[in-house]
Amino acid sequence: PRGRRLVPRGAMLPARLPAAAAPAGRRLFSSGGPYDLCVVGGGPGGYVAAIKAAQLGLKTVCVERRGKLGGTCLNVGCIPSKSLLHNSNLYHQAQHDFEKRGIKLSGLDFDLGVMMKQKEKSVDTLTKGIEMLFKHNKVDYVKGHGTLKGPNSVSVSLLDGGEQAVEAKNIMLATGSDVVSLPGIELDEKTIVSSTGALSLDKVPPKLTVIGGGVIGLELGSVWARLGSQVTVVEFLGSIGGLGIDGEVAKQFMSILKKQGIQFKMKTKVTGVQREGEGLKVSTEAAAGGGEETIDADVVLVCVGRREFNDNLGLADVGVEMEGKKVKVDHNFQTSVPSIYAIGDIVKGPMLAHKAEDEGALVSEFLATGKSPHLDYNCVPSVVYTHPEVAWVGKTEDQLKQEGTAYKKGKFTFGANSRAKANAEEAGFVKVLACKETDKLLGVHIVNAIAGELIGEACLAIEYGAATEDMARVCHAHPTLSEAIKGAAQMTAFGKAVNSP
Repeated sequence: PRGRRLVPRGAMLPARLPAAAAPAGRRLFSSGGPYDLCVVGGGPGGYVAAIKAAQLGLKTVCVERRGKLGGTCLNVGCIPSKSLLHNSNLYHQAQHDFEKRGIKLSGLDFDLGVMMKQKEKSVDTLTKGIEMLFKHNKVDYVKGHGTLKGPNSVSVSLLDGGEQAVEAKNIMLATGSDVVSLPGIELDEKTIVSSTGALSLDKVPPKLTVIGGGVIGLELGSVWARLGSQVTVVEFLGSIGGLGIDGEVAKQFMSILKKQGIQFKMKTKVTGVQREGEGLKVSTEAAAGGGEETIDADVVLVCVGRREFNDNLGLADVGVEMEGKKVKVDHNFQTSVPSIYAIGDIVKGPMLAHKAEDEGALVSEFLATGKSPHLDYNCVPSVVYTHPEVAWVGKTEDQLKQEGTAYKKGKFTFGANSRAKANAEEAGFVKVLACKETDKLLGVHIVNAIAGELIGEACLAIEYGAATEDMARVCHAHPTLSEAIKGAAQMTAFGKAVNSP
């Protein structure tokens, strides 16, 4: 699937979460009767599935081992990173952009502690908000690690001690994923950190080395670069942004990030990280071999992908079949055990929170109504929340070439967009790809400050099978950045755009 990266297996999550209760002296609890659905995992896929099921009349319980709902995304991923990305960008703009806009400042500084508190406040508010939604929709919530004991049974090692048995007509597995490291590089979450540790550093590291130039590495590298770190990204591949990004987009993206002060070492692999005094030495060599170098660092951030979290889930014991490291499911997300379903990062498809959310809701609808779920992964968008943002949905040019699909493309730069001119934010472009014969929309790629917001229009168009002429003839408000999408669609459909040479 698009954008998915294969990574070595690790076991990071158990070390970071409270330990399950010891077998000795455990207390036994009963759930108080069978449920229609037990959801194991309270992340974006799991909590959405639980709420949707309850809204459709199913008696539902959700089991979550973290002790807080929202999963990686809300607690140590999407949400806290966006808080730091937003606030660090405001500081960066005040430093480098305000004076050009006629805004003069003196004595500008930032308080990292306050920035972190604001991040934690957003996380705490949202996790409590999910608990409120559970109560409102009458979803039962059990805090602990769930293990399958049968086709309709889950044993929960409670965080408060003891064990609880949960019986349900159907079980949905939504246990998500966890960070991994490279062989021989042990994470301490203080100086050698995963994304989790990078979200909670207590001071700005003078020198930060990021291993992996994918989405997470670029986002967190941007945060600390804006706050004063000298950031070096070491990437094994020849382009940044991960395996799903369009090649042309990746080139311009890297050019923009270089201007922001981030350094890149491409086609380079890390062979080790050694401690030397109070600092670190990162050993590298060319991906093809040879050319050994050493990079000095105060903090090393390891962002080399994620692995499916199915630790102590009991899959083999109850006969759930696997497909490599993924849980094998059919078109209804049903496993080899008819009463057990699986969604999110542990099944095929991109490891994205919004993909898991849609799968969870669709499977709950299937269990309640019998309506078969359908999710086209080609219509699932991806976003890199740097500044500018990068967003895409559908096919890349490279994919179309590899498939032998005859296509046409239209490209509209934000330098020709009136709102971008007025905002003095002209970097980036929109690229639209369409079938050469039918004009059917095949892919949209955007580089812009709000690319993540703009991509929704393209998702809707691809989902409905629109032609680029359809997009070109839709009336867009003026002046808006979304007019650049219309301009790119005009290029694709008609060969020319009104507002571009």
